[in-house]
Order: sequence, then C-alpha cells, then structure tokens
Amino acid sequence: MLEGFKARLDRLFRERGGGTADPRAVAAALREALVEARAGITTMREALAASERELAAEQKQLADAERRGRLAAAIPDQETVTVAERFAARHRERVTLLERKLVVQRDELALAEREVEEITGQLRSGTASAESIRVAWQHLEAAGASIPTDDERLAHEADRRRRDEAVEAQLEYLKRKMGKKD
Repeated sequence: MLEGFKARLDRLFRERGGGTADPRAVAAALREALVEARAGITTMREALAASERELAAEQKQLADAERRGRLAAAIPDQETVTVAERFAARHRERVTLLERKLVVQRDELALAEREVEEITGQLRSGTASAESIRVAWQHLEAAGASIPTDDERLAHEADRRRRDEAVEAQLEYLKRKMGKKD
C-alpha cells in the first residue's frame, strides 16, 4: 500500500546531494513525504479493518458449517455430514489464514506508525540528520510506504494554496460584513 518509499527517498537525496542539501529543503520534502505516509497508514488501517470484518464473516461461516454437521449427524445423514465437514475444513483453513494475515497487517502498521512518529519527532526537534532520515525511510519502505511524486506534490501545493485563498476570502468577507474592515 505504501510502495516505493525508499526509492523515492533515495531519489530525493540523490537530487539534493545527500547530506550536503539545504536542510530546509530536505525537511520540506520530508514533511510532504510524511503526509503521504500518513495517508498510507490510513489505508493500512482500512485494510486491517476490512480483514477483521472478513475474519468475522469467515468465523461465522465456520460456525454455521460445524452446526450443520452436528445437526446432520443427529439425523444419521452421512452424506450431509461429509459435505459439512468438508466446508468446515475449508472455513477453518481460511480462518487460520486470515488470523495470520491480521498479525502481519498489525505488525506492518505498527512499524509504519513508529517510523512516521520517529521522523515527525526529528523534524519537530530539528535534529533529523540526512543519514537518520534515510534509514528511517528505509524502514518505512520495508513497511510499504512511498513518497509522493513531483506531480502529486505540485497538485497538493496548488490545492493547499486554493484552500488558503478561500479561507482568506471568507475572512475578508466576514470582516466586511461585520464592519471591521478598514
């Protein structure tokens, strides 16, 4: 879900000259990457919730298959018992698979959240060195993170400017309406 993070971060450092780049430019690029990473984390959380729902549905189907097998056994219907056992086995395998999937998704999400928090803390404190940031992005890439493309960043900046202009226009309107405008 958060693919290509390391490759894009490596490209950022190559383009900016690695550790000799303007720290403000690197920090700005990292802030943009953090926005993308946070969006990716949201996607990971949604995927986790979907897997949890899928597991719950599969567990219900397993319980239904097992119940049907018990009912069929109570009325000596061996054919129905056999079919129910086959379905129960399939659902049991699927439940086991989904449980493992959830463990991995939770681990990936926790890793991505830790890395984003670490980089956020470094950016806030101003102590983010190029090397520590590169290593952190490598960890995020391992979790599947990605930095937005140049086009995505430009679109995001343009959208932010439009929102800021709209806020300013609304503020001016309210000032005029309330007679506070000089």
